[in-house]
Amino acid sequence: MKQLEAVKSLHAVQSLRQELSSVTSIDPEVQADLDAHPEENLIFTERIRRNFHKFVKKVTTKEGLLGHYDYSYLFIPAVPFVSKKPRTQPFFGLHDDMPIFLGLLLGLQHSLSMLAGLATPPIMISGFANLDTKQEQYLVSASLMVSGFLSAIQITRFHIPKTPYFIGTGIISVVGTSFATITIVTKGFPMMYKTGFCSTDSKGNELPCPDGYGALIGTSCVCGLLEVVLSFLPPAILQRIFPPVVTGPVVLLIGVSLVETGFEDFAGGSGCMSSGTCAKGLPWGSAQFIGLGFLVYVTIIFCEKWGSPIMKSCAVICGLLVGCIVGAACGYFTHEEIDVAPAVTFVWVHTFRLNVYGPMVLPFLACYIVLMMEAIGDITASSDVSRLDISGPLYESRIQGGVLADGFNGILAGLMTLPPLSTFAQNNGVIAITKCAARTVGYWCCFFLVIMGIFSKFAAALVEIPSAILGGMTTFLFTSVAVSGLKIISTIPFTRRDRFVLTCSLMFGLGATLLGDWFDNVFTYSGDNKALEGFLNAIILVMETGFAIAGFIGVILNLFIPQDLDENDEADHLIDEEVVESSSNNGISSSDEKKTDKGVSVVKKV
Repeated sequence: MKQLEAVKSLHAVQSLRQELSSVTSIDPEVQADLDAHPEENLIFTERIRRNFHKFVKKVTTKEGLLGHYDYSYLFIPAVPFVSKKPRTQPFFGLHDDMPIFLGLLLGLQHSLSMLAGLATPPIMISGFANLDTKQEQYLVSASLMVSGFLSAIQITRFHIPKTPYFIGTGIISVVGTSFATITIVTKGFPMMYKTGFCSTDSKGNELPCPDGYGALIGTSCVCGLLEVVLSFLPPAILQRIFPPVVTGPVVLLIGVSLVETGFEDFAGGSGCMSSGTCAKGLPWGSAQFIGLGFLVYVTIIFCEKWGSPIMKSCAVICGLLVGCIVGAACGYFTHEEIDVAPAVTFVWVHTFRLNVYGPMVLPFLACYIVLMMEAIGDITASSDVSRLDISGPLYESRIQGGVLADGFNGILAGLMTLPPLSTFAQNNGVIAITKCAARTVGYWCCFFLVIMGIFSKFAAALVEIPSAILGGMTTFLFTSVAVSGLKIISTIPFTRRDRFVLTCSLMFGLGATLLGDWFDNVFTYSGDNKALEGFLNAIILVMETGFAIAGFIGVILNLFIPQDLDENDEADHLIDEEVVESSSNNGISSSDEKKTDKGVSVVKKV
C-alpha cells in the first residue's frame, strides 16, 4: 500500500510539474522570435548602452546620417492639374536599421499626428473641473511627457521572467489620453458639484475643484486593475465576451456624446453659452466664431486632398495652425498667460490628492473594457500595416502584452496626475503613408513628445487657442471617434439576433446621450447614509452615461441570447428542402428541377 501511495504521489508531482511547465513556458514561435532578436532579452540599461554606441557610429558617416532615402517624397504636395510621377519608397520593417535623419523626421511626424489628440482631453477636463490656468497648462505638458514615457513601454516590450507573458507590443503602438474619459467627466463633475463634493460660492458659481480631479485620476487607477487582470485571458475569450456587437455601439456613443461638446466650442465656447457674451464681446454662435471653426475644417479637407504625405498625416494640426494664424491676425489671441508661464516643467510639479469617487467606479470599469477592445483593434491594425502576422501565437503574444501594458499605463498615468492613457490609432496612417514600421521611429516620437512637454511655453500656447478654433479641430476628432464605432459595427454579420442586441443597447445608450438628465428623479433618498447615497449616485451616473449603459446591456444580452441561424437563412433552407423533396417524389426531370429552382428563387426575391 505504501509503495502504491508513493507511486501515486510521484505521478501527481510529475503532472504538477508538467502543468507548471506549460504555464511558464513560452510558445515555440514566440521563442523563435526572441532568439532571432536577442536584444529583446537584454535589460533596459543594456539596450540603452548598445543603442547609444550604434548612434555614435551612425553620426560619423553619411550613410548612417542621411542614407539614400528620397526625402522630397514626404514634402511635395499633390498640386492640382499637375501630374505627379509615382514613386516607390523602401519599406523599413520592425527591426530594420535606418538613417538617423530619416528616423528623426518620421518620429516628428508621428508626434505631430498625436498632438491634437493629446492636448484636447486635458484642456476639456480642466474646464469641467474649473482648474486655474497654471494647472491647465501643466496638465497639457504632462499629457505630452507621460505619453512619451508610456509609449516607450509599449514599443519596447518587456518579457516577464519565468512566464510566457510580456508587457508591451514591441511595435509602434503609441498611447495618449483617452477621449472616453471626457464622457465620464461631463457627467461626473456636475454630480460632484451637486452633491457638495466640489464647492460653490454663495451665488452658486462653481469653484475650482482640484480634489475632484484627484478623485477622477484616483478612481481610474483603481479601475485600471480590471484591464490588467483581463490581459491574461486568451484573446479569443475576450472577443467572445466583448465582440463588435458590444464594443461598436459603445465607441459610437462616446463619439456622439463628445461631438456636442466640440460643437459648443465651435460656436464660441461652452463657457460662455449661459452668459451669451464670448471673446471680444461677441455673442455665442456669431458668424466670426463659426467662420474660424469652419476654416479649420476646410483646411483639413484641403490637406487630405492635395497635401504632401506629412501634411496628410498631420492634417488636423495643419488646420489648427491655419486657424491660429487667422485668429491671431484678427485679435483673438492673448499672450499674457504665455508670458507668465514657466520656461520648463516636469511631471509632479502640480499634484492632486488621490481619492476614489464611488459613482465613477462603474463608468470607469466600462471605460477600461472599451479601451481594452480598442487596444486589440489598434494593435491588430498596427501589426497589419507593419506587415506582421495578424494571427498565430506571436500575434496573440503581442495582443497580451499590449493589453497588459494598456492597463498598466492607465494606472501609471493616474500616478503621474493624468486620466488613463490608451493605445492610439492615428499612427497607423503614418506607418502606411511613410512605409516605415521601424521601432527606431517610435523612440524618436517619444523623444519629441517629452521635449514638447518639458518646454511649458508650448503647452501654454495650446491652452490659449481660441475656443472656436479648438472646437473646429475637436469636433472633427470626436466625429472620427463616432466613425470608428460605425466601422466596428460594420463588421457584424447583422443577423436577426445581432440587430436585436444592437437595438436593445442603443435604445438606452442613445436616449441617455440625447437626454442626459432623464434618470435624475428616479431616486428620492435624502437621508444621512452616505454609503447608500453614493451607491444611488453611481447608478444614476451609469444610467445617464450613454456608452456605459449601452456597454453593460450589450455584454449581458450578448451572453444571454444565443447566436442562432438567421430567420431568412432558415427559410431558405426549408425552401431548398421542399424543392428537393418534391422533385424526388414527383420524379421530375433535371431540366424541370432547374426551372423549379428558378421559380423558387424568383418567389424568394419577390
